[in-house]
Amino acid sequence: MTATALPARTGTGTSRQLAGTGALLRFNLRRDRVVIPAWVAVTALLVLSLPGSLRSVYSTPAERADIARQMLGNSSLRATYGPVFSDSLGGLTAWRIGGYAAILAGIMSLIVVVRHTRDEEESGRQELVSSAMVGRSAPLTAALLTAFVADSALTLLITAGLAGQGSAGALALGLGIGGVGMVFATLAAIVAQFTDSGRLAKGLTGGLLGTAFALRAVGDSTTNDASSPATWISPIGWLENLRPFASERWWVLALFAAAALVQGFAAYELAGRRDVGMSFLPARPGPANGRLGTAAALAWRLQRGAVLGWSLGFLAAGVAFGGITKGAADLVGDNARTREIIERMGGRSGIEDAFLATMVGMFGMLAALYAVSSVLRLHSEETTGRAEPVLANAVGRLRWAAGHLTIAFAGAALIMLLSSLGLTLGYGAEPGPILAAGLVQLPAVWTLGALAVLLHGLSPRLSPLSWAAAGLALLLGWIGPALNLPQAVLDISPFGHLPKLPGGDMAWGPVVALTGIAAALVAVGLAALRRRDLTA
Repeated sequence: MTATALPARTGTGTSRQLAGTGALLRFNLRRDRVVIPAWVAVTALLVLSLPGSLRSVYSTPAERADIARQMLGNSSLRATYGPVFSDSLGGLTAWRIGGYAAILAGIMSLIVVVRHTRDEEESGRQELVSSAMVGRSAPLTAALLTAFVADSALTLLITAGLAGQGSAGALALGLGIGGVGMVFATLAAIVAQFTDSGRLAKGLTGGLLGTAFALRAVGDSTTNDASSPATWISPIGWLENLRPFASERWWVLALFAAAALVQGFAAYELAGRRDVGMSFLPARPGPANGRLGTAAALAWRLQRGAVLGWSLGFLAAGVAFGGITKGAADLVGDNARTREIIERMGGRSGIEDAFLATMVGMFGMLAALYAVSSVLRLHSEETTGRAEPVLANAVGRLRWAAGHLTIAFAGAALIMLLSSLGLTLGYGAEPGPILAAGLVQLPAVWTLGALAVLLHGLSPRLSPLSWAAAGLALLLGWIGPALNLPQAVLDISPFGHLPKLPGGDMAWGPVVALTGIAAALVAVGLAALRRRDLTA
């Protein structure tokens, strides 16, 4: 992008502050022309696939009414999914996937805003752009508009796709999910003013998103109508209280609008009070010796926050899902279709073992996202120019990469152990079988992480494809069994080849094979990284 591509700064006051916003918005959308459509499409597909799956599982109104009654009486499942306000297909869709789709919208929005604000300042590109005819408020405005475009597209897809279940409910669900996205977009804009790195801004905003989910869960565990003060504090709880497909409360949308406007105003005020590239909480400088005297120590310093956050999140989630295992098994009852889906995901052992295996598999697929994210720290270090000073010293590329890869692969093992430990504590079982089941997921997790190593080693431009591979594995594992996809399609994911533990028979062949594939991909990726030019 060049300065000549931006309009001249004309006018007074607000017009000068916003000069160049249109050009920056077009540039942001062009940069995200793959990421945003892919994220929106996957999130929308998760929502739109639910009515058909629910219809196949609960084929009659009586069955749907019965499951709704049972859900309202199970505090553990209310904490996980929220209360049910309608036993229609639309109402059950909003109950089952609405909160999780809102989380995905929030993650997408915070990533978009931080990418086009703090990340740009951290790389130095914002200072270059600001030297042209660009208003001071233009970059933040363009970033928020980019998030608004993404959330609006998601809203339209959900509304159009679920209109057959009820146009009012579809619109309410779409607006609620998009509203959660904008709340966390503007929250990310505030957090970005206080941090000196995009990674920290994403982590802190993601932590606030997790806190919102936890507040919603705590509130819903104590009431069956989402009336708890804890639920009302959370934007995800607002989506529940909007009550899509169940006598919609349209006034709740005002909460989303008010939060987005107030937080957006605060972000503009804060951005106007600091210099480009600075933050209100600057990093504390430290010596490049002692604990930071090696490439591995530096890698740990850069990634320890992410490791801690993922570890605590997986442990807490494990305890929560372990606690609902018995209740979920009771709800399955004699429903053959539900049992079939769980068995496809978790194996044909007893229903509780199958449910635990399903949860372990889901944790494995989520751990793959951590592995890819951690491996791609190499990409951000390289493309922002921070790797060059390190490699200019007596540090080879393999040694530099090894520090980050050790954290990626060992960190994946740690969070799988903690999630399995959490399941054990929540379920109240012997730790051995569940811990073993968690470790069995690692070869598939490492394979996806190793694919990220290979793609980055070949070229940084190929690195985003790692997210596509991890997202595909998650999509196949999450909704593939419910859609009754052929086993050959499910086997595209490395997780489709692993034994279903606990309860199933151990098969060492796929475990050894995937481990070997992961090692080979890492070796080839490191060889390619060693031979190519940086950022080439």
